[in-house]
Amino acid sequence: MKVLMLGWELPPHNSGGLGVACLGLAQALTKKGVNITFVLPRKINIQDPGFEVYFLDTDFEFENLKSAYTGLTGGVLKILMDDFPPDFVRGAMKFAEKIEKIAKLKKADVVHAHDWMTFPAGIVAQKKTKTPLIAHVHSTEIDRTGGNFPNPYVYAIEKEGLQLANKIIAVSNFTKNMIVDNYQIPPQKVAVVYNGIEKTSSQKLSPALAELKKMGYKIVLFLGRVTLQKGPEYFIKAAKRALEFNKKIIFVVVGDGDMMPFMIYEASRLGIADKMIFTGFLRGEEKDRIYQTADLYVMPSVSEPFGITTLEAIANNTPVLISKQSGVSEVLQNVLKVDFWDTEEMANKILSLVKYKSLGKVLRAESKKELININWHKSADECIKVYRSLV
Repeated sequence: MKVLMLGWELPPHNSGGLGVACLGLAQALTKKGVNITFVLPRKINIQDPGFEVYFLDTDFEFENLKSAYTGLTGGVLKILMDDFPPDFVRGAMKFAEKIEKIAKLKKADVVHAHDWMTFPAGIVAQKKTKTPLIAHVHSTEIDRTGGNFPNPYVYAIEKEGLQLANKIIAVSNFTKNMIVDNYQIPPQKVAVVYNGIEKTSSQKLSPALAELKKMGYKIVLFLGRVTLQKGPEYFIKAAKRALEFNKKIIFVVVGDGDMMPFMIYEASRLGIADKMIFTGFLRGEEKDRIYQTADLYVMPSVSEPFGITTLEAIANNTPVLISKQSGVSEVLQNVLKVDFWDTEEMANKILSLVKYKSLGKVLRAESKKELININWHKSADECIKVYRSLV
């Protein structure tokens, strides 16, 4: 089985869970004998991931943007022709322009495109080589904006990619329902393949914030992109409420994003800035260390297709509190769950966890057992089933 896989990022040059998911899935598929050619839009410095990687900006010369995409599709092109937007949308279209040569060269059995940035390229590869297209949805524009004023360019690209794809993979039933309800896609076209994790246990590291821990402070962690989708404002509100009852808690925010200034302002406005630490983006051992330091990891996402960070926290022996509006809540039972908007209950659960050691002990032990069945090898098996249905 030959798969032309289209992605936007791979670790260590990733901004979030998309690159982590692509790497874990591609490596697991490779171990099962699938021949992966992973195509990235630009050159990045990565170690050998175990499968073939192509960088389009170095391997092929730049051609006229509209030549590859014109005439293949309708709605998106009409939007883009006269008012071509910058940044990620522009990058997605350039990716589409360059994909034809590598698609014809590799002669894959299926094209597997990850998220909207690769959908235009996937459509070109599908049309030019008559190869089935799989659109793999890790997040939708509805998720990213909380349903409030989605970017019309991005939404149009997503909808067109989903409609033209031969099959769609969603990372959860939560995401499948989002696709069916918001993009007019028949449910039978969408297969659910959950994300996984490579290691169910991480190496024990020396703790961060050691002095604070010695002083008896409990550490509550937010780790992820600081954007509307991830619910940072609800984390701040819950922190304020919890600190009214327990002053010995430090709330740590790991990550970056457009809502970071808002979080810092709110912490100051609410009078809890002295109980907040903002670290910026962390990766590798630094990220594992902060997970292991935390007494509780909180994922208060407004709309979370899956939530790989939850699995990372559990692998680092950290109990978790997640929003019910997440895909990972479908596969984990031994975690605390709350509606993202219910900051009162979120604060109650934070206070209970830091107060009762036995609760944390049970959650650590039982959630760790669940990771055994949430792995990339299982995800790869499900993807192979989708491939075979199209070949």
